[in-house]
Amino acid sequence: MVAIQPELDGRTALVTGSAKRVGREMLLELAAAGADVAVHYRTSEEAAAETAADARDHGVEAMTVEGDVTEPDAVDSLFSDCESELGDVDILVNAVGPLPQGRWDELSLDEWKTAVEGCLYSTYLCSQRALPSMRAAGWGRIINFGVADARDDRAVPMNFPYFAAKKAVLQFTRTLAYDTQDDGITVNAVSPFAVENTVVDVSEFPRGRAATFEDVAAPILFFCSDAAAYISGQNVAIDGGRLQEA
Repeated sequence: MVAIQPELDGRTALVTGSAKRVGREMLLELAAAGADVAVHYRTSEEAAAETAADARDHGVEAMTVEGDVTEPDAVDSLFSDCESELGDVDILVNAVGPLPQGRWDELSLDEWKTAVEGCLYSTYLCSQRALPSMRAAGWGRIINFGVADARDDRAVPMNFPYFAAKKAVLQFTRTLAYDTQDDGITVNAVSPFAVENTVVDVSEFPRGRAATFEDVAAPILFFCSDAAAYISGQNVAIDGGRLQEA
C-alpha cells in the first residue's frame, strides 16, 4: 500500500468498474484508508465478490453493486443499493473506460458508442446521481479517470473515440469543479498513460516501466484527503514525464 493514507473512517466510496484490474486496486487502497466500499461490476460477479472479501480484510464494510453505468435506471438502482447498506456515497471514483482497438474508420458505430458511453456518459450519470447527497452533507470527492494523452489533444487515427471521450471527461471535470465550488465538494481527475497490468512492452516507457497501481492511487488518496480541500478541477497525468510527441 502507498504511504499517503487519508483518514476515511466513516466515509463510503463507490468505484465503478472495480471488480478487476485498476478499479479493483483503487478500491482496495480506499478500503485500506478506512472507507467502506461498494464494488461495482456489470458482468464479473464472482470477481466483484472476491474484491469485496479482500476489502473486508481491512476491517471495513464492503458490498457489491451491479449495473450498466451507461443506463440511468441502472445507475439509480446501484446507488440506491449502496445507500441502503452503506449510506450515502461520499467518494465516487469513475474508473470505467472501455478502450476500442482500431483505427477510427475501422471501428463500428457500436464500438464508437461503447467507448463514448462507457467513458463519458457513465461519468456524467454517476456524478449526477452522487451530487445531491454530497451537497446535502457539505462534503464529497469525485475522481474521474482520464488518459495521459487526452490532455495534449491527441489526434491520431488509432482508438480515436476513446481519446475523444477522455478529453470530454477532463472538460467535464472542470465543469463539475466550477459547479460545486461552494458545496464542500472537489472534483479532480487522474490520467495514467499505461499501468502495470498492460500487456505491451514497457522498456521504452519513461523510467523503463509502466505506472504501478500505487502510482495511480497516490493522487486519488491525496484528493480524498482534507489536505486537498481547496484543490478542484485538476488533472494529474501519471506518465513518468512522457511527452506525446517524443
